[in-house]
Amino acid sequence: MQLSLSVRIAEAACKTRLNIPLRTLLNLAVEHGYEAVCMRASAGGVQMPRADLESVQRILEDFQLPVSMVTADFDVPLNNADGPNSLRDIGPSLDLAELFGCDLVRICLKTTADIEHARRAADAAGERGIRLAHQCHTTTLFEQVDRSLEVIDKIGATNFGIIYEPANLMLCGESYGADTLQKLAPFLMNVYVQNHQLDEQGPVELDTWCLGIRRFHHIPLWEAGGVDYVKMAAGLTAIQYTGYVTVHQHYAHIMEPARAAEESAQYLRSLG
Repeated sequence: MQLSLSVRIAEAACKTRLNIPLRTLLNLAVEHGYEAVCMRASAGGVQMPRADLESVQRILEDFQLPVSMVTADFDVPLNNADGPNSLRDIGPSLDLAELFGCDLVRICLKTTADIEHARRAADAAGERGIRLAHQCHTTTLFEQVDRSLEVIDKIGATNFGIIYEPANLMLCGESYGADTLQKLAPFLMNVYVQNHQLDEQGPVELDTWCLGIRRFHHIPLWEAGGVDYVKMAAGLTAIQYTGYVTVHQHYAHIMEPARAAEESAQYLRSLG
């Protein structure tokens, strides 16, 4: 297992900016032994002038941290109606990935009409040695496991795969243990970890197409009552996964980034 730290741990709730400087966040990643950083548009995205992106790239070089994945625009993580737009013009996202020395780009599909655009985007990415991946996520074509596999089959590109994310699968009532990981294994390109505790009176809500509105609490990775990360770790071991496990938790309402980076790394390493 290689640990990657997402800039999301220091992201504002709007998902468009960081609450701390990028250098401070990268220093935390290095200090706590992360092998890579997961970049999002809040830290460096296609909305920024090229000169500013080159400055971000130099900061990454200063810390000698590989970029495990790029989420190039705001609409993909916001999972809004414009989320799939980058598939229609994937070039800027690929340019960003190349600038950051990364070969994996997160994308979004919301409707069956997006499948053909994803196929063409994967072809363009493949010509540049870049992969595309979709997170297990509510209100997308990757909300449920079997549907996700159907879409991957329809796209039919070896450089198109999935970001396994057990918390979203849990929200959708899907199994996220060894059985699911065995199904996803041939297409698995990244692992995201965050934690939710389901609660009908919880302060946070997400819509799902399969179960309607789901309410929950954001809780730290190591807190009981949410995702069973021991089960997840056993499933990853069973499929001999050796790629990145990315701390994707939105910690802004829970704790400061410094504690989040340190304790998340300690907990995940304790799982082996």
